[in-house]
Amino acid sequence: MGMDHPGMSTGSSTVAAAVRAERTRILSELLSDLPALAVVALATMLEEIPAYAAQDAVFRTDVRDQVVKHYRAKLGVLLEERTVTFEDISFTRRAAMRRARAGVALADYINAFRVGQQVFWEAVVERAGHTYAGREAALSLAAPLMRYCDFASTHAANAYMEFQQYAAAEAVRESRDLLETLLAGGLPTRGRELAAAQAHGLGPDARTPLLVVLAVLAGPAAPVPSGPDQGADALHAACAAIARTGGNGVRTLSVVRQSEIVAIPVLGSPHGAEELCDRLQGVLRGLTAEGIRLAMGVSTVAAGAAQLPQAYQEARAALDFLPEEGGVAALPRITPFQYLALKADDTARNLVDARITALLSEDRARGGVLTATIRAFAEADLNLRMAAERLQIHPNTAQYRLRRIQERTGRSLRSINDLVELLVAIALQDTLPTNTGRERLGTATNEGRGRADVPSFHEPR
Repeated sequence: MGMDHPGMSTGSSTVAAAVRAERTRILSELLSDLPALAVVALATMLEEIPAYAAQDAVFRTDVRDQVVKHYRAKLGVLLEERTVTFEDISFTRRAAMRRARAGVALADYINAFRVGQQVFWEAVVERAGHTYAGREAALSLAAPLMRYCDFASTHAANAYMEFQQYAAAEAVRESRDLLETLLAGGLPTRGRELAAAQAHGLGPDARTPLLVVLAVLAGPAAPVPSGPDQGADALHAACAAIARTGGNGVRTLSVVRQSEIVAIPVLGSPHGAEELCDRLQGVLRGLTAEGIRLAMGVSTVAAGAAQLPQAYQEARAALDFLPEEGGVAALPRITPFQYLALKADDTARNLVDARITALLSEDRARGGVLTATIRAFAEADLNLRMAAERLQIHPNTAQYRLRRIQERTGRSLRSINDLVELLVAIALQDTLPTNTGRERLGTATNEGRGRADVPSFHEPR
């Protein structure tokens, strides 16, 4: 370790006694300076850990007090030359719970232990000086200091995780209870359910605009080679993703309920449903990339909790519109006319004139030019020139197509009754099960509302 200090005995017993004396001196000085040392440790934590620096004065005082307790316990163990026990650090359990409750990440919490250990060790080295005995004394403290830090940080991390698991279980229980209350048409008035409702933006206003989103796993189940149930993991991952669709910094109430996910987003206004549906389609894209396929049904806008039972049934019914591979069936994006067409049975299709059915079938096989003309003419409020502009064709070409439709079907597009009959026939054909999901339902949001930029009813582009 270098040259002996001048005048120091070379006998081993004398050296050992000098090292022991230096060790006691170093630890005693640290014990005397403990409050100041804790202030240095706190300042270093605030500098190196942004999450700690963002906390208030009460939090910082608590951290400083915990540093004092740890340093005192550490010095007591070192002075008594014994192994640290749980009784020495029993105070860490409550502190760990407070950190978890304050939202401090576990990585930041354990990092604080590292910083505290670093500050303590630097203080040991500083007080050891440059003598042989001082340096040896400091080295003799290195191993027990590491054992203390490992022991204390492990128990603190365990206590932190235990509290997080407990808090998560309590939050899930409260969310489930709240969901059942809401699906029964009620609103909580007190206790934990009320607090949970407020945390999700579900205030006491009885006419707050709400939606119900119902999601289930779609497609064939993937094989589970080992570990946790993949279906359950997929549901919980999807549930967490849907919970993040809330606006204004509020998490959407989203709960795994047996084999389904039920979410109740709060809308800023009745017109916020469109934006919410866009976010849900973004969630669907992200989950699909992760190998999780969902079928989502979205209800119409409910004016308050009293309408949520009906909204839940709407969301469940909307799932029937989706193909096997899943997607988003959003009722706020379709008109009543389109909804009726989607719900139509074989009798409704049999009522369509055979001439109309034949024309539409042939036209679909040839690219749907005449069908597009009928739709454009209706969207242009029977204005031929405007319809031609939408179709990017000459008005004479549009006029020629109208004559062909009338010749083949016996229906004039300038007659409201005839035009409605043709539109109904088109809508019914769009919902035929032989068509693909995009063909069946794309019209329900795009062409039916004149919104070519809107993703299809069930599937994001």
